[in-house]
Amino acid sequence: MIASAPIPLSAWIEGIGLLAPGLPDWPSARAVLRGEQPFTAAPSLLPAPTILPPAERRRASRVVKLTLAIGLEAAAHAAADVGTLATVFSASGADGHNCHALCEQLATDDRQISPTRFHNSVHNAAAGYWGIATKSMAPCQVICGFDASFGAGLLDALGQVVIDRQPTLLIAYDSEYPEPLHAKRDTPDCGGVALLLTPTRTTRSLAAITVSPSNASAAQLAEPALENLRTAIPALRSLPLLQLLARGESGRVCLDYLAPMQLNVDLQAC
Repeated sequence: MIASAPIPLSAWIEGIGLLAPGLPDWPSARAVLRGEQPFTAAPSLLPAPTILPPAERRRASRVVKLTLAIGLEAAAHAAADVGTLATVFSASGADGHNCHALCEQLATDDRQISPTRFHNSVHNAAAGYWGIATKSMAPCQVICGFDASFGAGLLDALGQVVIDRQPTLLIAYDSEYPEPLHAKRDTPDCGGVALLLTPTRTTRSLAAITVSPSNASAAQLAEPALENLRTAIPALRSLPLLQLLARGESGRVCLDYLAPMQLNVDLQAC
């Protein structure tokens, strides 16, 4: 029996959100990726999650603030109703600071865990806060693929667009761990990207995207500081794709996935 060739997955990109060290939002990142502004290293700036009710706002972790910021930016970019969007949340880990606090507590004689700490410890905490903030009842997937998490999230979101024919918001994100866990997982800061994918072209479409498997080497960025971000924060394995989008160019880039399999991404600018 001869195996059939994988079927490429295609959709349209309508909205982009981004937040990373030195890149506080998509317009800032776009200027840097175009070469119009120099990249200046700086800690990630997380806006207050004002969309959340006061009680949840007080409990919101860095991961929650990050995912709300990039998801809402991508939806606003596309003028989309966040309450209707299917979502895919993809991260290499969960909330590093919350994990650290839980480990510290469990290492003491008093091992009583705060209920807030406990419910923020699960991998789908950010998705839960998104549902509270947006009042969305749309389908939601939460996945993890370690350093391949952006690629895994992209494939999952594209699959939903192709099969269910509904707009889907991919939110890929990562957070740092304090020491001593940082020595074993040295993500330097939090960062993430959101892409709103749709099944059909509209007046707001930015580009058509088609993804297929590859065994090529992943694309790298010419700017050393940006290349360092690409490799240091798993969600930012997306930067070569984002650079094409920032420049409004058509082209092909290869993104890191589960070696030896990589992802060829073909982009056709609108």
